Amino acid sequence: MFCLAGGSLLLSACSPHEEAVEEEPYTWQPAYATLAAEGKLKDRVKQFYAIFDKCELCPRRCGINRNAGEEGFCQAPKQVMVYSHQPHFGEELPLVGNNGSGTIFFSNCNLRCVFCQNYPIAHEGWGRKISDQELAEMMLDLQQKGCHNINLVTPTHVLPNIVNAARIAFENGLNLPLCYNTSGYERAEVVKLLDGIVDIYLPDFKFMDGAEAERYNLAEAYDYPQKTKQAILEMHRQVGDIAKDERGIALSGLMIRHLVMPNRVAGTEKFVRWVADNLSKDTYVNIMAQYRVEFKAFEYEEIARAITSEEYVEAMEWAKEAGLTNLDERSLAQFELHRREID
Repeated sequence: MFCLAGGSLLLSACSPHEEAVEEEPYTWQPAYATLAAEGKLKDRVKQFYAIFDKCELCPRRCGINRNAGEEGFCQAPKQVMVYSHQPHFGEELPLVGNNGSGTIFFSNCNLRCVFCQNYPIAHEGWGRKISDQELAEMMLDLQQKGCHNINLVTPTHVLPNIVNAARIAFENGLNLPLCYNTSGYERAEVVKLLDGIVDIYLPDFKFMDGAEAERYNLAEAYDYPQKTKQAILEMHRQVGDIAKDERGIALSGLMIRHLVMPNRVAGTEKFVRWVADNLSKDTYVNIMAQYRVEFKAFEYEEIARAITSEEYVEAMEWAKEAGLTNLDERSLAQFELHRREID
């Protein structure tokens, strides 16, 4: 006869007098639910807020006391600032689904690229101060709207507020994956504190060369490639490759964005090889074609133009040659369009 084991039918030497027993169906829950059930989420909130005493959330490690009202490079106060929260349909398809990704745009940034497309929010700090309770209510509102995840955009400098808000929201019924949508300029030591809290990591990997990174962001982050590699390795250790439900909606895993820039500034060939050699060839990678000359980019000759079709096709061919097998669906469509342009 057949016995059910691990949700699948297997041949078994079961006694003919034993009845097949079906296991309880697996019910997905976000990572923070497990941490809360273990009584550890509140402790993690305390750990994060303690960092505000001498802020070292990001690699700049300003060391200022944000609990006392001091502001560092990111210009963020202790109280979280939010520009907007809404369902967003421009994200990667596994995040968007039918009802959108529940994005919360946080004001300010710890990197501040000179070509930033969201510069009024990231550079100029557009937004309003809210309490952690209000942030939790935003998360619950996005869930009520049917969003498939809570997409935390530029979260690094407000992590204590986010973790506390997630705790409050969970206690009031939040049951969506948390998506950590970051520039990639992270400290691996801080990312480790997010283990068991974040379900989906969505980092940019902007530059593979330190000199290029230093040139094109106001943080002058020469260490950007090194710090981003360390952080992404830790992210992958925590959540692995992307996992989806039966609808194709992302539940957990790592998704990496890489923006193709003019004149090979971003180091795309090195990027795809690094992913293939150090993570998994099945890593979800979005090779992005939408570079635009925004904000201060017109002041820098090398990046003061759009990319060409040749540059984008070259980037995608490098990704394929590196053996990456899980390229973003929209990037593959862009690849075909640009290839036709040059044929």
